[in-house]
Amino acid sequence: MRRVPLFMFILILLTFTFLLSACTGEKTTSTEETGGVKITEPGTFPITEEKVTLKVLVPAHPLVEDFKTNEFTKWYEEKTNVHIEWEVMPTQNAEEKLNLILSSGDLPDVIMNSPVTLSQLMIYGNQGMFLPLNDLIEEHGTDIKGFLNERTDVLDSITAPDGNIYSLPYINECYHCTMAQKLWVYQPWLDKLGLDMPETTEDFYQVLKAFKEKDPNGNGKQDEIPIAGNKDLWPFPSYLMDPFVYNVMYVEDGKIQVPYTKPEWKEGLKYIHQLYSEGLMAKESLTQDQDQMKRLGNQEETILGMAMGYWQGDIMTAGGNSGKWLDYVAVPPLKGPNGNRVSWYQPPVPGRASFIITNQAKHPEIALRWAEGFYQEEVTLRAEAGEMDKDWRWAKEGEIGINGNPAKWVRIDSYGEVQNTHWAQRGPLIRTDEFRLSEMTTDDQPLEKILYEETKEKYEPYKPDEDMVVPPLYFNEEQSAELAEIESTIDNFVSESSARFISGDEDIVKGWEKYLETLKGMNLDRYIEIYQETYDAKYKK
Repeated sequence: MRRVPLFMFILILLTFTFLLSACTGEKTTSTEETGGVKITEPGTFPITEEKVTLKVLVPAHPLVEDFKTNEFTKWYEEKTNVHIEWEVMPTQNAEEKLNLILSSGDLPDVIMNSPVTLSQLMIYGNQGMFLPLNDLIEEHGTDIKGFLNERTDVLDSITAPDGNIYSLPYINECYHCTMAQKLWVYQPWLDKLGLDMPETTEDFYQVLKAFKEKDPNGNGKQDEIPIAGNKDLWPFPSYLMDPFVYNVMYVEDGKIQVPYTKPEWKEGLKYIHQLYSEGLMAKESLTQDQDQMKRLGNQEETILGMAMGYWQGDIMTAGGNSGKWLDYVAVPPLKGPNGNRVSWYQPPVPGRASFIITNQAKHPEIALRWAEGFYQEEVTLRAEAGEMDKDWRWAKEGEIGINGNPAKWVRIDSYGEVQNTHWAQRGPLIRTDEFRLSEMTTDDQPLEKILYEETKEKYEPYKPDEDMVVPPLYFNEEQSAELAEIESTIDNFVSESSARFISGDEDIVKGWEKYLETLKGMNLDRYIEIYQETYDAKYKK
């Protein structure tokens, strides 16, 4: 028998392998080329063989020193081989600045964590400025596909009525954030003056008067600020309005309602005006930003009695196991004159405009792969908490998380100070409820436990029925275009009018009817009708 020469045998083997891979669809190499750049197999790192640059627009964060020189930025660039050219947008008037960028047509590759509304998402998606991501996910996704297959609720939430996905979700299933509108009071002042935690609006008024008049900081001066707010979180009256009427759009007997036309809203404004006019509320509350309010909280001698915030770090520098921030405790929802007592509540909803790839992206596949990396817990932790084994560590056997189950991770360094090691929750992070509550808190880092317990004990008992909460709604292009014209006009008018009524610049009794007429002239009825149409189409089939 004649032997086949070795080179012929190798040639036959290579030919057979090629034909087999063509039949089965399997790749014979670990890379493919896109836009002249070789990218690796989905789900692997680095993403590209040669360094690629993405232009990313992101809002500034008060706790991030510099996205360009940030340690996580450097670490993730090394891991992915993707360099980010940052366009950092100031947070003040961010919506205005974003609209200028969108209207200019000069777009970055990626818009991340920016205040793109769902209306804009639909409009610009249909116009082709924002790329549909369905095919990119199918062809280049691994962790994304697995997550969306498992979490069909998230998939449904981020899918537009036209069937397209225009943005990857930002998942932050934060228990205490579902009842985020909290008021914080300086407990040592209550103790010194022998005051109980206020339960009603009348109790609250009396506590504020005592803070103003009875010198709780003991310096012999009437320099105490009983309560302060700022315009950066929610419209300022939010927490103080809930004892009168639920302060956001809600559902009642299947009908969409807005609170700011109700007689109860008027009564709430009268109450808040009384606090303002008697000097119980800082005059700056209607105009100051969050940084200005934090300067009040950070003064060496305590002058701030109460302030609103998601957590104590919204009103002063906070974190770790020391500092007066630990002496500020949550005030439960107040009971109003008509018995209304309710927590603001919003079920965890995926951020649906958190990672957008624009039509000017040269390498959309790489942008998607770059975002997918955050679906890995280590990447999310490094982006949110910092360097492994320095700022956080994996949990050890026997350590227990906030939820009472075995812990996954432990925070070592405190959250809440300006730093340059992580992105302070910017990025397409995936922080599910299970993941967040798998943190083991320590005496050195008690924040998450404090927020969990304060929410559980003081706010959850007054959580409204979920049927009352307006669910996530995705509007079609025509509805989106209408809302884009109406919504901001109404929101701005309500905010400005509330400020004028509270400050006394406009008399609420004399001006109320004109206020209602103006809202009607702003197409308020059509605004509500659009929400009702969309709500009925999705939930009343």
